[in-house]
Amino acid sequence: MPLKWLNENLEKVIILISYSGMAGIIFVEIIRRFFFNLQAPWSTSIPVLLFLWLTWFGASLNVKQRSHLSLNEIRIRLPYTGQFLCQILDAILWIAFGMLVIYFTSEQVKVAHFNFAIVPGTDNVMQWWFYLATPLAWTLLIFRVIQNLVEDCLRFKRNKPFNLTPAIMD
Repeated sequence: MPLKWLNENLEKVIILISYSGMAGIIFVEIIRRFFFNLQAPWSTSIPVLLFLWLTWFGASLNVKQRSHLSLNEIRIRLPYTGQFLCQILDAILWIAFGMLVIYFTSEQVKVAHFNFAIVPGTDNVMQWWFYLATPLAWTLLIFRVIQNLVEDCLRFKRNKPFNLTPAIMD
């Protein structure tokens, strides 16, 4: 049961936490700046770094919901087997690109970690904590691609129509 909940809500929770953190920091710091002439030195750095978590896990959510860019107008007009082949091609391209992203961004995380890169304006908040968002989210994105591919293969096997219309408002 907890795994099912996690499967359905992981990206949403991370997006909510990231967005709330960004909005909260920005809101509080605007009030502090205009009314008290104070500002935390890290208040411009942390929201930008939280944006990494927001965007990459948002990309994973869009892949899960099939609401990413995908030229569905063309696919809908293809014969059934052509639609299936496009779904397979999509999965292959997503996985290949994802593996490249994971490889190169993991290197960035390692460099930031080994160099003890600290978020500007802080004394002990490490940059790699935020940079870790990219390889983690792309790993989850690849997992979502595989989940969709398995679903597509099962649909093809049963000769059921593919889910070519995105579920944007889930």
